[in-house]
Amino acid sequence: MKRATKKILLLTCIIFFSNFIIAQLRSVIDFNIGWKFSLNNDSTAIKEKYDDSKWRMLNLPHDWSIESDFKKDAPATTQGGALPGGIGWYRKTFTLPSSAKNKNVSIEFDGVYQNSEVWINGHYLGKRPNGYISFHYDLTPYLKPIGEKNVIVVKVDNSQQPNSRWYTGSGIYRNVKLFVTNIICIDKMGLFITTPEIGSQKATVRVSTNILNHTNGKEVINLYSDFFDAAGKLVGTSKSLMQRAIPADGYAYADEVNIKNPVLWSVDKPYLYKTVTKIVSNGKIIDEVTTAFGIRSFHFDSRKGFYLNNQLLKLKGVCMHHDLGALGAAFNIAAAKRQLKILKEMGCNAIRFSHNPPASEFLDLCDQMGFLVMDEAFDMWQKRKNRFDYHLYFKEWHKKDLEDMVKRDRNHPSVFMWSIGNEIREQFDSMGTTITKELVDIVKQLDPTRPVISALTETFSEKNFITKANALDVLGFNYKDYDYAELPKRFPNQKFIATETASALETRGVYQFPSDSIRIWPPNFKVQDSFSSGNKDYTSAAYDNTYAYWGNTHEKSWLAVKKNDHIAGAFVWSGFDYLGEPMPYPKFPARSSYFGIIDLAGFPKDIYYMYQSEWSAKPVLHIFPHWNLPAGRQIGSKDDTVDVWAYYNNADEVELFLNGKSLGIRKKQKDELHVMWRVPFTPGTLKAVSRKRGKIILTKEIKTAGKAARIELIADKNLLKADGKDLSFITVRILDKKGNPVPEANNLLKFSISGPGIIAGTDNGYQADTVSLKSNIRNCWKGMALAIIQATEKKGNITLMASSPGIKSSVIFLKTGN
Repeated sequence: MKRATKKILLLTCIIFFSNFIIAQLRSVIDFNIGWKFSLNNDSTAIKEKYDDSKWRMLNLPHDWSIESDFKKDAPATTQGGALPGGIGWYRKTFTLPSSAKNKNVSIEFDGVYQNSEVWINGHYLGKRPNGYISFHYDLTPYLKPIGEKNVIVVKVDNSQQPNSRWYTGSGIYRNVKLFVTNIICIDKMGLFITTPEIGSQKATVRVSTNILNHTNGKEVINLYSDFFDAAGKLVGTSKSLMQRAIPADGYAYADEVNIKNPVLWSVDKPYLYKTVTKIVSNGKIIDEVTTAFGIRSFHFDSRKGFYLNNQLLKLKGVCMHHDLGALGAAFNIAAAKRQLKILKEMGCNAIRFSHNPPASEFLDLCDQMGFLVMDEAFDMWQKRKNRFDYHLYFKEWHKKDLEDMVKRDRNHPSVFMWSIGNEIREQFDSMGTTITKELVDIVKQLDPTRPVISALTETFSEKNFITKANALDVLGFNYKDYDYAELPKRFPNQKFIATETASALETRGVYQFPSDSIRIWPPNFKVQDSFSSGNKDYTSAAYDNTYAYWGNTHEKSWLAVKKNDHIAGAFVWSGFDYLGEPMPYPKFPARSSYFGIIDLAGFPKDIYYMYQSEWSAKPVLHIFPHWNLPAGRQIGSKDDTVDVWAYYNNADEVELFLNGKSLGIRKKQKDELHVMWRVPFTPGTLKAVSRKRGKIILTKEIKTAGKAARIELIADKNLLKADGKDLSFITVRILDKKGNPVPEANNLLKFSISGPGIIAGTDNGYQADTVSLKSNIRNCWKGMALAIIQATEKKGNITLMASSPGIKSSVIFLKTGN
């Protein structure tokens, strides 16, 4: 028998035999359920016998800050969302199943903000200052015998304020998992999949595996990986069938397999393979890890930009902070998926998670939905931006935190760049050169396959000490789009991307005239902390005509990227409004940002449709504002003129009609991204028609609304999983008696619910609403509001009612099930 034939026979026998003889493999246990919480500073809570009977029972993830009303005197200031921090304690009592006997048990926290300390049965496990990094502890040496109660205690200290430039949340705000493995197992973050060779006929996939041995001596094992396509079909098995002796300090091994006719991962077709890596000992599978991965190639070109799978691709990205609006920082996969769906519909193909690593499940969604991701580690190094921020811990913790980010995230096909910092202040002195070299080296040791970047502000090479390190693979610049054309001269042979653009300001539904009057709010850094020249109601116009002094309008920012081929793409600041940093208004009651293309409730602002018309192939025609004369204006007066804008694509022209009479045809000229009519207001119907070569592409109408008459409720989904986590987002609109939206309505809404669900939050997108986002009472803002319904673990029917004085109430029915 030939050697190859023997190998195939041996492989077949192992796979067949393993179907019948399988040891108890690793268990990954959802550890979110049944925690007790107290917002206090009682250090005796670390004791096993501590009386926590009066503590609040809750499930994780949990953010205690978002549960408060917004407070003028919050130590975090309005930059931190005008919400409280403090010190919180979490305790959980648990017993292990009999299957955990003689196993290794560890706990993983995906994110705790911040300064977390953990104890198990009174034994101190350690401290982690960074509020965004994932970390784990080995519990095995300190656990009680099977059947006895164990107590795990977590202290979270977010009391030193301010410690951030945006809202952070407080608590164990991401998922917690318990891992039960055999004493010989695959290191949780020790498996690394790369694709050193990709062709149309085959792709070579390399699996590097680190095996842990918790015994005292050498153990002999077999190691191999099976590879499956998206349909679950076996497409390859690695060659590692020879027995390996694993020393007590562990073992690292790498092997390769060729996959024929590979389907490539892309933003339009995010195709995922998976590998199942197994350890076999004495004929039994003793550990098994499944890892999703994608096969794709990419590179940057100094002249043309970015290529994915050898196809030129302009990166159409947004920056995203980690909060989920009314849910605060508490991670929820349904809420994250909703955000990505809204962005995908806009044409977005890339996310910069700024300025810290996201929840790991967010990256899973990006893999599955087709987003390229810039994964960012730090907002500061040794030089501070706030008194109590990460600069206090950088020297001691930066290496560990950066290593853990890279090891956790390096198998995600969505992740295509590592960012080591954002607007780092060491950019302006020689420490920037030294630290840059160190950080890049840390990343490259763990992942040499992806470029490393830092988001910079200094566009002159002689002044930029980070670029002087000559260590970055791509140069990313924030703002200063007026310098884009000069960058290749100042940084010869370098590759470029716009890591932040715009910083334009809008409040959904607010319209001020004339619309072509540019406002720079604040006009300079000197008045940044005292600016008071804006609108009295803390709003900003929804026309793209207002921006912070360091930025530009959305249209001009995108045109600068579009016209410069060497700029690989853009990350707009920001995709969604986020809690905190309420520029331009530094004072309370402003408490959340104005930068978003989409407001905090998830409702698109008008600028959303400019990006959709530029970034997507789908036909777009969007006209605004609403066709109701704003409050305080009179028909026939000198200020009754309304500026009507239209964003459109896939068409040559747009014609506007008022009550059937044409107001003229407009065509975009040269660098224009919208067209405009200046129209004296007359009640009735405004209609826009887009045409291409005379053929109608789209028609849109907006009508003058009457008085508020009823409430409309629209659910993004009516069937929820009965898992205690799933969400339905209910859009609330105020309508007149003819069913037209009432765009200026500010009705006070009261929500009530029955059945197996809770009201997880409400919102309206207004940046200066000071009512708690957990309240079931909410004023509409510009005719709209949002209610978020969370399923419990029971199956059944949910009824949500929305009522408001003087108008007809509305009811919507949801269902929970498997």
